[in-house]
Amino acid sequence: MMLRTIGKALRGLIVAVGVVAGTGFVLEAAPAAAQIRLVPAYGEQSIQGPGKAMGAVVWSHGRSVESEDSEAPTPLYMTAFQKAGWDVYRLDRMRVSDTLPNSSRALARHADGLKDRGYARVVLTGQSFGAFISLMAAGQTSRVDAVVGTAPAAFGNFFDAHDSYRDNARRLWPILQEVRSARVMLFFFHGDDFDPGGRAEPARGILTGRGLPHLVIDQPANLPGHAASTTGLFVRRFGDCIVRFALSGPGPNDPPCDESWGRTPSSDLLQAGLQSASASGSEPPSPATPYLGTWYGAYLNGREVALSVEKVAGGEVQAQYLLGPGVEPDQKPERVRRKGRVEDGELVFDENGRNILRYSLRGDGRLTGTWKERDGKGRLETVMRRVN
Repeated sequence: MMLRTIGKALRGLIVAVGVVAGTGFVLEAAPAAAQIRLVPAYGEQSIQGPGKAMGAVVWSHGRSVESEDSEAPTPLYMTAFQKAGWDVYRLDRMRVSDTLPNSSRALARHADGLKDRGYARVVLTGQSFGAFISLMAAGQTSRVDAVVGTAPAAFGNFFDAHDSYRDNARRLWPILQEVRSARVMLFFFHGDDFDPGGRAEPARGILTGRGLPHLVIDQPANLPGHAASTTGLFVRRFGDCIVRFALSGPGPNDPPCDESWGRTPSSDLLQAGLQSASASGSEPPSPATPYLGTWYGAYLNGREVALSVEKVAGGEVQAQYLLGPGVEPDQKPERVRRKGRVEDGELVFDENGRNILRYSLRGDGRLTGTWKERDGKGRLETVMRRVN
């Protein structure tokens, strides 16, 4: 294992020269940035070339002190670009040379190279450290059409770098002042340990003063934490808006950026059997049986969920559990019958060979739901409301 790890690190130190299939476009790392490579995010076969693609979008990963973030998966929302006809790239960077000056200069050069090749649009997207270098690159070339930055940070978090993490705000302002002409879309998330807070309004003020088209999404509901943009729920709610912004910027007649997905049952969930499941209950809910009926919510992974409680008698519970399709192609709708029990006022479904479901009523009349893998490795939570 150690030899393989060392070998992978050494390979990253070699100056990389690659040819993207079908384009004749040579991606060549400069000597000062030999550990920084522009690569197709979904394989060379995914690249259409500038003559066919809507544009080129480059995603830049974060930076960790403990691991190589170049091994991190491309976030799910980038598939929205691919589906819309864009060529999707990654800027993979080894930690040994991954500094704000090095990486932003390399990214700016690659943006120029993509334009030189003939791409009509070049968009830079990035998470955390990758958001910082994307914004900085847009200050070094006028050939970047748009930047999408999620949870921008480059100076540590509250717990591990308390003395410097406020620079994630202080150092952001001059970077925004330097953006040349790109429109800018930023996301700040609630509960992000890298976020000193209060960054949305100053960012809007700077971008407005610069006359740059922009959208700043501040603490969207139910998307907490530094890695919120990597979730399926983020794709559901913001994927289309991000692609629309990359294509032409915000317009007065655009639909709301925060899509209403997950607030009401979709046609996908109805087709999975929600209507027939809710219709099967015969007893009306009462103070003695408050769980009866159909409850609806959504998980952070971007899947709708419904629980239709059909019978509660003698401590035993009969219900149908429904999942809508996921954002991955292999995540099909599911519908299963579950048998459970009432335990200390909580519904518990814990049959052999199945994942564990637990539900409890909140003071506001909604339902807190928890799905847990039987081996304890996976856990999802949701807040559900009763639907007719």
